[in-house]
Amino acid sequence: MLELLKQPWHWSVAGVIIGLFVPLLLIVGNKTFGISSSMRHICAAIFPANISYFKYNWKAESWNLVFVAGVLIGGWVGAHVFKNPEPIAIADSTKSYLQSIGIQEFGALVPTDLFSWENLFTFRGFIFIVFGGFLVGFGTRYAGGCTSGHSIMGLSNLQLPSLIATICFMAGGSIVTWLVIPYL
Repeated sequence: MLELLKQPWHWSVAGVIIGLFVPLLLIVGNKTFGISSSMRHICAAIFPANISYFKYNWKAESWNLVFVAGVLIGGWVGAHVFKNPEPIAIADSTKSYLQSIGIQEFGALVPTDLFSWENLFTFRGFIFIVFGGFLVGFGTRYAGGCTSGHSIMGLSNLQLPSLIATICFMAGGSIVTWLVIPYL
């Protein structure tokens, strides 16, 4: 059984599980799925400041913090207990393209030329990690949620703002992939 868990699974397995999780949350507790709101809950719990954005009953949403803890624990278990010793399979065409724009080193999950502690203190690393992280956080707050909240939960509830946010997320990702990364 352990060997089965260590093997890569088809992406559709996760899709089905996530797809079933959304109605389960709605049916069981009228809860919505999303990760970015947990940061607000954590800030409201740890830093109870006199800021109106953090003045709400975060304890009523504590299930979300348990969910995020489960995501973190599950990630650790997956990376350490069920670790597949084989390197992540990257298509040859993708490797060739990345190498053509100067990305030569590939780590376990990401190109180390872009994402590593050593690159954090370079101009390129600063742009990708620090500035990119700021843009993700700003965009999440501006859009009123993250990709998982809008693209999974919002679209399944047929919410127009989630459709608009998802289109913007995809457009932004495409623009950065094809028009920004090649020139950094």
